[in-house]
Amino acid sequence: MKLKIAICDDEAAQRAYLLDVVGVWAKRNRHVTEIKDYPSAEAFLFDYEEEKDFDILLLDIEMPGMSGVELAKKVRPGNPSIQLVFITGFYEYFGDGFDVSALHYLIKPANVDKLYPVLDRAVDNLSYRQRSVLLNTSEGDIKLSLADIVYIEADKMYLMVHTMKETYRVRMTLAKMTELLDDTFFKVHRSYIVGLKYVKKITHTDVYMSDGSLVPISRGMYQEVHEALIKNL
Repeated sequence: MKLKIAICDDEAAQRAYLLDVVGVWAKRNRHVTEIKDYPSAEAFLFDYEEEKDFDILLLDIEMPGMSGVELAKKVRPGNPSIQLVFITGFYEYFGDGFDVSALHYLIKPANVDKLYPVLDRAVDNLSYRQRSVLLNTSEGDIKLSLADIVYIEADKMYLMVHTMKETYRVRMTLAKMTELLDDTFFKVHRSYIVGLKYVKKITHTDVYMSDGSLVPISRGMYQEVHEALIKNL
């Protein structure tokens, strides 16, 4: 698989270490990779403005100037597929990646036994992104990546398929759509299916989605939704 990977850390030794171990991982798995390293979030964003085609971003959290979390919040809205991996020396930051759908957290030093499985999982997610559904809309057939679907809402004889950018109205039953999805989606209500990667928060009555939407949870479904989220962390 061809991959473009960025390493963002203000410590030169950490960048050199990650460049080495990621390069070994790529060679072992026969991935064609372009790996770039950056000493700051600002340096990465300078390149990113020109080339928004990075697949994996390994980034420190505490850096002078813009933090890794702030960087992730700038990148995520326009790039739902990029795999964000935080590598930090501080456990207290673990909750900060929820809003940006971080793939994983690793504590420095990130040894290969822990880093390599995370990179493998990132590749699996990127491969999954290539899976699509064909939606028959009034404007014609639209090929939509599963990874772009935030949630699906049943509206009488139609479905409203919501992404971060657009909503598509499709003549299809929720049951039929369910057959086209995988376990990264979960039916939280008789009229709603959510993309688990876009869930920000759940309560006993609602699911808070990354696009700002509020999706209802059926009574008694909280525990099932909670368990589904845990499985898809």
